[in-house]
Amino acid sequence: MEPSRDELTRLQDEVLRSIRAAVPSPEEHLAVAFSGGVDSTLLLALAVEALGAERVLAVTAASESLPQSELAGCQALTAYLGVEHRLLRTRELQRQGYRDNAGDRCYYCKSELFEALAEELGGERGARVAAVAYGATLDDLGDHRPGLRAAAEHGALRPLADAGLGKPEIRALARELGLPNWDKPAHPCLASRVPYGQEVNAGKLGMIERAEALLRGLGLSDLRVRHHEQSSPSGVKHLARIEVPLAELSRLVAPGARDAVVSGLRAIGYAYVALDLEGFRSGRLNEVLPASLPVIS
Repeated sequence: MEPSRDELTRLQDEVLRSIRAAVPSPEEHLAVAFSGGVDSTLLLALAVEALGAERVLAVTAASESLPQSELAGCQALTAYLGVEHRLLRTRELQRQGYRDNAGDRCYYCKSELFEALAEELGGERGARVAAVAYGATLDDLGDHRPGLRAAAEHGALRPLADAGLGKPEIRALARELGLPNWDKPAHPCLASRVPYGQEVNAGKLGMIERAEALLRGLGLSDLRVRHHEQSSPSGVKHLARIEVPLAELSRLVAPGARDAVVSGLRAIGYAYVALDLEGFRSGRLNEVLPASLPVIS
């Protein structure tokens, strides 16, 4: 159900109040962990509204898990909003827990992010930068999101989630504010394409990035290429399992498109190419996690 304009105004005001309360001095700044998705873009835009662009700093983690196309989008959006933008080199692949990918990978990823952010800010934190915020949403609180625990451990603020904004409210408010990416499909990090229990490494992330870029070049936007492995006598073989919305399945098996996809993915290094007949849905790999894993709120 589409939220009403009155409800959107109430939620917007709540976020603005919380940001101003967290950064009360006109000499202080708010740092926003900025991925370029609609959630963090809305948070960044509201921070600008609450404090002014000169008191907002956007920080984007640049690593093997962020496609270059997403990085370019981050740069364009921060320029559009008129805020200072810093690229922060993060090294999550150096963390064993991240590489092991045992179901809590996001905890190690967010730990790396907030620790690197604290190091980047250095003497600015507490003096110039009063707080760090990130774009967690109300929906995240009810899902398997180990990164929330890392954020809480580092004192990061989550103004959207705390004000009660879920995905419908965020997209509706982003549209109301005229943000250029209000309808952008969710694009979590490339490591989310690797099934839990299989190692995450730079080679796999590079293959996934190239594979998804190939499919986007065919006009698809809401998609995932899940990266699976199969042992064989001649070594490990890679399998690409493509997820697109059900309405788009026919496009991939149409004459010409099918051959382009198969040949393109094989050139990238995939021995097998599969099309998931259940279609795309976000968080698909979380469905196989044990029910005993905690939900972090």
